[in-house]
Amino acid sequence: MESLSRGQARRVALAAQGFLDAPHATPTLRTLERTVRRTGVLQIDSVNVLQRAHFMPLYARMGPYDTDLLRRASAERPRRLVEYWAHEAAYMPVDLWPLMRHRMAQAHDRAWGGPRSVARENPQLLRDVLADVRARGARSARQIEADLTGGADRTKDHWGWNWSEVKKALEFLFYAGDITVAGRNGSFERLYDVPERVLPPSVLAAPTPAPTDARRELVRRAAASHGVASEQCLRDYYRMGVVDAKRAVAELVEAGDLLPVTVEGWRRPAYLHHEARLPRRVEARTLLSPFDPVVWERARTEALFDFRYRIEIYVPEPQRVHGYYVLPFLLGDALVARVDLKADRSTGTLLVPGAFAEPGASADVADHLAAELRRLAGWLGLEQIAVGERGDLTAALRPALAARV
Repeated sequence: MESLSRGQARRVALAAQGFLDAPHATPTLRTLERTVRRTGVLQIDSVNVLQRAHFMPLYARMGPYDTDLLRRASAERPRRLVEYWAHEAAYMPVDLWPLMRHRMAQAHDRAWGGPRSVARENPQLLRDVLADVRARGARSARQIEADLTGGADRTKDHWGWNWSEVKKALEFLFYAGDITVAGRNGSFERLYDVPERVLPPSVLAAPTPAPTDARRELVRRAAASHGVASEQCLRDYYRMGVVDAKRAVAELVEAGDLLPVTVEGWRRPAYLHHEARLPRRVEARTLLSPFDPVVWERARTEALFDFRYRIEIYVPEPQRVHGYYVLPFLLGDALVARVDLKADRSTGTLLVPGAFAEPGASADVADHLAAELRRLAGWLGLEQIAVGERGDLTAALRPALAARV
């Protein structure tokens, strides 16, 4: 059995995630497609304190790019990406749609409480909502509610996750694959439509794999995106059940797609994708979103990078350790710092309330972080960077930003 050091495992993981791909001077749709082939999915999150989560993994790998590329890939023909519950809510390549049909077929069991209860208790509402979408095309939940209820179903209390009955019905139909997302409007609301008006005909006509075949392919794709992973990592990537993941891993090991390995410091058995690259070096320098695949499985992040990471959005402010929206800073193949960031668009300022170096970080971390913050601010269209007082890195970061080296 092959053995990997923690450093080797990190480099394998970062190579699998696309950090060794040669940059394009001007990122294009081809660059985006290459990147999403590496990540497999782009998790969607509505938090916009810096930049919405699904834009950030592309930036980390492609550098500054035109965010309209993602809109084009997910809303224009030929459509390259579609939304579904692939990890959490996520953009995924359209060819994953057939592999998700077994999950769609289990909507009555797998969909969460509100949508599932509406499907059970008011199936007529599902039929009415689906008929409205079929008849009228891409529409937001608000528009569909107005069609069916004149707006009576929505009250001032229907915000955030406190969904109306029509919204719950839409989310059930979305989980079941009866409707999908044609795009999003300026308020970041989904525009729902039927799959036959959204997905390429070749995807719609593709045969539905047997559930065991679909799960095995999902684990294989998760392994390709991870490079090296534990069974728990592989299971989490596409949010699979324990029994299903174990079976898929065993079958892929038998087929030679996964190679059992040991990784320094890992207590769980690990598996190396048979085509994984082990580079000598990784020369990355970027900030990672809290929802980046490199760090979204927190136990894996700690095992690979010795970096304990928790997002503190829902932690009361007095109890936060590092800040509201904290991004790990990747330098080379290590996570060397973490930075609390906010985009103040009204003043054109990238706010840095706190910056914290990791133990053992090199003396030039502030210089590298300053360069990355300038790049990020430029991408976001922010003209200034203002550094706060929290953290042991802020004192060195201010002169580093002023020096513009």
